[in-house]
Amino acid sequence: MIRIEVWGDKACFTRPEFKVERISYDVITPSAARGILDCVYWHPGLKWKIDRIYVLNPIKYVDFKRNEVKTRLNGNKAIKMMNGGCESLFLDAVAERTQRTTKALKNVHYVLEAHFQMTKNANPQDTPGKFYAITRKRLEKGRCSAEPYFGCREFPVAFREWNGGDNIPTIDDTKDLGYMFFDYDYSRTDNIRPTFFHAKMIHGVISLTDVEIGIPQSHWL
Repeated sequence: MIRIEVWGDKACFTRPEFKVERISYDVITPSAARGILDCVYWHPGLKWKIDRIYVLNPIKYVDFKRNEVKTRLNGNKAIKMMNGGCESLFLDAVAERTQRTTKALKNVHYVLEAHFQMTKNANPQDTPGKFYAITRKRLEKGRCSAEPYFGCREFPVAFREWNGGDNIPTIDDTKDLGYMFFDYDYSRTDNIRPTFFHAKMIHGVISLTDVEIGIPQSHWL
């Protein structure tokens, strides 16, 4: 088990039910938390699992407008062009630009408690002790393979290993957060699907060790 402290000025963990405007969940999603750990240390021989999320700062929002584009490129267009179609992959950012409102979190601060599972891609010389030692060394030196971010790349993450022991100063807030995005189900590569769970924050702690993970009906999104 490892604990990593993460914080930043802003964060936006976009709720998928809002199609146009970006509106953030109240707290970091397990998928975003896993992504931060993957940025610190990723190896094909391990898979990170988030056990608990500790919320250290009060949940506060900030509204602002951002320039975005109305359309986006997709793989289907690329395949059509490769097969001789006349589709162009060019996207004119100036012509497609539009302003959209973002409802983001501000002054976020979490402690992420996680462990990893060894995968079939681990080498014979790979051990859990080795992977934990590498992860802790990278946290100590502030190293990462890619800069982690809180939902959007313009919201960078500051991180370090949590060295405060078991006395984590969470907010004294208990709240039903409703259904929250958990992660993608990659069990079938031809049908990757999002999974959700019923999130509950109890005295600033969200436990993920015994939650029921489900794939929603299409009308949820």
